[in-house]
Amino acid sequence: MKVGDMQIIQFNDVDPKLNWTMMADALEAGHKLAKADFGDLLLTKADQGFLNRGAWITELGLILKSATIFPENSKQTPPLPSVHSGVLLFDGDNGTLKAMLDGQLVTKWKTAGDSVLGARLLANPEPDRLLIVGAGTVARSLVEAYREIFPSLQKIEIWNRTAAKAELLAEELMSKGFPVTSVGDLEGSAKVADIISVATMSNTPILKGAWIQSGTHVDLIGAYRPDMREADDDLMRKAELFVDSRETTIEEIGELIIPIANGAITAGDVRGDLYDLCNGAAGRSSPGAITVYKNGGDAHLDLMTGAVIYDVANR
Repeated sequence: MKVGDMQIIQFNDVDPKLNWTMMADALEAGHKLAKADFGDLLLTKADQGFLNRGAWITELGLILKSATIFPENSKQTPPLPSVHSGVLLFDGDNGTLKAMLDGQLVTKWKTAGDSVLGARLLANPEPDRLLIVGAGTVARSLVEAYREIFPSLQKIEIWNRTAAKAELLAEELMSKGFPVTSVGDLEGSAKVADIISVATMSNTPILKGAWIQSGTHVDLIGAYRPDMREADDDLMRKAELFVDSRETTIEEIGELIIPIANGAITAGDVRGDLYDLCNGAAGRSSPGAITVYKNGGDAHLDLMTGAVIYDVANR
C-alpha cells in the first residue's frame, strides 16, 4: 500500500517471498559495502525497554527502528508478543521516506538471519545436532533458518524453563516436518550439540562452559541490555569469541561487559565481527575449537534486511 510516495509494507506482503539463504547472502553482501554509521537510544523501566536504533549505509539508505520490549506480555490472557516495533526506511540519495515496514517482519528475518550467517561463517560444516534454548517467537524462526542453512541437521532439540512451551513448539514444528523434540535436560543436550542457539530474556547465565564440548558453535541472541547475559564466564573464557558488531556489543551488552568487568576476558579477546568475517578474516582456528557468536542485532543489520524486504516487495 502507498500513502503519497511512501509505501507501507506489512508482514504478509513479503514474508512468504523470503527465505533464509537469501537473507544470509544479503547480510554477507551488506558487510562488504562501506561500513555503516549507526546509533542507539535505549530507555528502560524495570524489565521493560524502549529500544531505538538507526543506521546509514549510502548504497542501501537509512533506517530507524523503534521497539518496545515488555516481557510480561506473554503472561497476559490471551498472551501478547513481548516485542512490538516499527521501521522507517529512507532513501540513501535524497533522504526521502521510502517505506514504513512492519517491525516484526524486519526483526524476524534480521535476527535469525544474523545468527545463521554467523554460524555459516564459524560453525563446523555439516552439523548433526542443534539445541535451541528458549521457546519464544525467535526459537521458531531459528529452527526454520538453521535447518535451511544446514540441511545436515538430523536432530533439533528445544529446551525452555517452562517445559510446556517447549513441548508445544516442538509439536507444532514436528507437524511441519522438522526433526524437533523438546528436552528437559539442558546440560545433557548441551554436551552433545554441534550448535547451541540461545534466545531467552535471561539476566543471569543459563549456559555453562563446563557443559560445552570441543567443536561446538554457540549462538547467543537474547541479551540486549548491559545487565543481561546468557553464557557464564567459563564459557566466554574457553571459547573463541566473535560478535556481529564490535561497536554495538563490547561496551553495550552484558554478554561482553560483565565477563570483561569480572576479568574473565578482555575486549581484545573478541577475534572478529561480521565486517571482518565477511571480508576474509579467519573464523574458528580449528575443528576442535569452541566458538561463541554474540548476535547483537544492531540497526545496520535491520537496514540490510529492510533493503531486501523493500526490493522483494517491489519486484
